Amino acid sequence: MKRMLWGVVVMLLFGSTGVWAAQKTYVWTEEYATLAKGNAEIEFWNTAVTQDVQTRNASDWQQKVELEYGITDRLNASLYQIYEQAADSNSLTYVGYNVELKYRIADANMLPVDVLLYAETEVSTIEGSVYEGKIILSKEIGRFNASYNQIYERVKNTGKGDNGYAAGISYEVTPWLRIGAESKGSYTADTYAAGPTLAWMGNRIWANIGAVYGLNRNTNDREVRFVLGVPF
Repeated sequence: MKRMLWGVVVMLLFGSTGVWAAQKTYVWTEEYATLAKGNAEIEFWNTAVTQDVQTRNASDWQQKVELEYGITDRLNASLYQIYEQAADSNSLTYVGYNVELKYRIADANMLPVDVLLYAETEVSTIEGSVYEGKIILSKEIGRFNASYNQIYERVKNTGKGDNGYAAGISYEVTPWLRIGAESKGSYTADTYAAGPTLAWMGNRIWANIGAVYGLNRNTNDREVRFVLGVPF
């Protein structure tokens, strides 16, 4: 975790300050932007989950590698490879892959609220197939952005469904730095968490880091996520 944080600090201090259109602002909340047709991007996701800091202040880790491609200016496809490492383990374990599609309904600001549709299938070695759908709503007002995701997830083997959400609000301090806050949770499982997010944008790369903290006893005490994006 310390190395991850130092990496962000180094980029903030010494990185270039150009703008890349596919920059993401949040780490849990999906946004309206998509890659342009023919563009591609690789993203590295690292998530640390601490269930109970009082009884066991150790984190389980999940790492994802995502390849995203712009089929059209409005339609993107992604493939994730997923690995996990338990707090008491010294090695990563491959746990499956995701296939994702994102589609923007219209160009930005053509509707009162920008709308993006999201569909994902996860083939998991633990749960089998998991299907997820999202409706992403987003609005830019000056330097502010507000985004909300309505999420439904269903496990094929058990038929168990879950209704959840993710939401974020952010402010553009400079063209290369955004600060914000996010909340995520499950209406079905009664879990809710919230915390800060920091987003940095360079000429050819971008990086985000965020943390959320449980708001009730049903929720993990702490989750920290770092995402690095490299367009090509």
